[in-house]
Amino acid sequence: MFIELTKEDFSKKVENRVKEKECSYMDAIIYILEENSIDIAVSPKLLSQPIVEKLQEEGQRLNLLPRKKNSLPFA
Repeated sequence: MFIELTKEDFSKKVENRVKEKECSYMDAIIYILEENSIDIAVSPKLLSQPIVEKLQEEGQRLNLLPRKKNSLPFA
């Protein structure tokens, strides 16, 4: 059964899943996509900016994405 989700609904479901199951944002997104029979290619349209930022932070923390250089280099 296909249920159409808005960005707001999807974001709430992701946040709730992360809090309740103490899982990563990536895992929560994949779970909700599978639960609602939504193709992963559609997921960028469902991601709100705060969720994207949290995914980026998670990816950087896990060394899946390069870290932003916010500090001055020391010699």
